Amino acid sequence: MNENAQARLKTLALSAAHKIGLFLAMTVICLPGLWIVLASFRPTVEIMAKPPVWIPQDLSLDAYVAMFSGVGQGGIPVVEYFTNSLIISVTSTVIAIVIGMSGGYAFARFRFKAKSAIFLGLMLTRTVPGIALSLPLFFVYSRLNIIDTHFGLIMTYVALNVPFTIWLIDGFFRQVPKDLAEAAQIDGCTRWQAFWQVEFPLAGPGIASAGIFAFLTSWNEFALASQLTRSVNSKTLPVGLLDYTAEFTIDWRGMCALAVVMIIPALVLTFIVQKHLVSGLTSGAVKG
Repeated sequence: MNENAQARLKTLALSAAHKIGLFLAMTVICLPGLWIVLASFRPTVEIMAKPPVWIPQDLSLDAYVAMFSGVGQGGIPVVEYFTNSLIISVTSTVIAIVIGMSGGYAFARFRFKAKSAIFLGLMLTRTVPGIALSLPLFFVYSRLNIIDTHFGLIMTYVALNVPFTIWLIDGFFRQVPKDLAEAAQIDGCTRWQAFWQVEFPLAGPGIASAGIFAFLTSWNEFALASQLTRSVNSKTLPVGLLDYTAEFTIDWRGMCALAVVMIIPALVLTFIVQKHLVSGLTSGAVKG
């Protein structure tokens, strides 16, 4: 009995330590985001105070009112920036996922010459920092006359996201048993029907994960967007943050308010696809 009691006590202690560790980790991760949200409601005096004012004393919606009404220092075309970001991010994500699904399925299911070399080449493109591409892209886009266009940024983000989506989706397709698709074909499905009705649903978590990463990469990217955009016609929200900087001052409250606006779509997308991220890959599959 004593041994059982000690075992239960040890289990409870480990569980408590685990929960405390998770709480501390989540606190560290979420604290900057919470600070940004609070700063968007606080006056600049509190934001810049030394020592820091941890508990807000004066909260208001002035930064949001100014941002969306176009009055005062915070008057920026946030609706246009938001529209540009949404169009560019969604379009580039959809294209990258379509190409990533095709490439990932090909690498997972077929054999062809130089397969490993091509895959390695795609992965090596991920080692190149985006800022290193800004000058070459600027010269190429200038010649093609696609500077300050949605098309230019969409093509850039597709090129950035395709290698990662291929790698991620390839790994998930490799975990889907080939026997399932072959059994579907024996039952009368075509190769295309077997893919959409059997393999695609089982690889759903990987495709959802790739879509989230591709969207967030496009949504939050600043270095290339700042070089390839010039006007309201194509500027995205990260570039729009620069509108809050002047020669000698920075509107920190307005910048934090715009950051909050940027965070909301990412949170909504993650909430929508979260069930796909945690679902099993081949639950209920027939064992071969």
